Amino acid sequence: MKKLLICGINGKMGQNLVELLDGDSEMQVVCGVDLATNAALPPVYASFNDVKEEVDVILDFSSPSVLGAELKWAKEKNVPVVLAATGYSDEQLKQIDEAAKSIAVFKTGNFSLGINLLVKLVNKAAKTLENFDIEIIEKHHNKKVDAPSGTALMLAESVNEAYDGGKPYLKGRDGIVGKRGNEIGIHAVRGGTIVGEHEVIFAGEDEIITLSHSARSKKVFAVGAIRAAKWLVGKPCGKYDMNDIFENL
Repeated sequence: MKKLLICGINGKMGQNLVELLDGDSEMQVVCGVDLATNAALPPVYASFNDVKEEVDVILDFSSPSVLGAELKWAKEKNVPVVLAATGYSDEQLKQIDEAAKSIAVFKTGNFSLGINLLVKLVNKAAKTLENFDIEIIEKHHNKKVDAPSGTALMLAESVNEAYDGGKPYLKGRDGIVGKRGNEIGIHAVRGGTIVGEHEVIFAGEDEIITLSHSARSKKVFAVGAIRAAKWLVGKPCGKYDMNDIFENL
C-alpha cells in the first residue's frame, strides 16, 4: 500500500482526494499538512517539520507559499512530490527544477486527462492551420487568484511549439490596440463558481475552428492527480508531467 501525504488536505481539493481514496486498494492517505489542522483522521500538521509518518509520495493542492519548506523536507526524506498548485513565481520554478535533480517531481498545469488531450490537439491544429489567428479564453470561479491560468499558458506553449516559440503572448487587450499582429491572445474571465473552461480559437479567412474543454467538477483534477501520485512512486529523480503518463497508455 502506497502512503500519501496531502499538502492542503483541508481545502476543497484536499477533501476531494480524501474522499476518492477512501477504500482505495493501492494508496492510503496517512497524514496531511495544512494551516487549518482541524481534522481527526488522518493526522494533520501545521508544517512539514511536525510530520511523524513515513510517506511514499506528497500530493500538493495548497499554494505556492509552502513550496520552499515542502521541497526541503521532500529532499531530506527522499520523497517524490506531485505539485498541483498554480501561480508559482519564476524563482520558484527554478527551485522546482533544482529539486528535480535529486527527487522525482511531477508538475503540470492541469491534471484533467481531457485537458491534456486538448493540449495535444491544439498542437496538431497549429501545425495544420497556417496563417490562422489564435486566441485562448479561460474562465474560472471568482476566487481564483492567478491569471491567466496555468492551463491557458500550457495550451499557449503547446500552440507555440508548432511555431518554434516564435509567437509572443498578449494577455488581454485594452484601448486602441491597432491591427492584430502575430501574437497569441490570452484572456481571463473570473466569475461565480465556474470550475474551469478553456477555449482555443483558430480564426482564419472565412472559417473558425474552436477546440474547448469544460470541467464540471473539481474531482476531474483530483482523479488525475491521484493517478500521477501512484505513477510517480518509485520513479528516479527528474521532472515529469502528464505526457509521461500518456506515453505509457
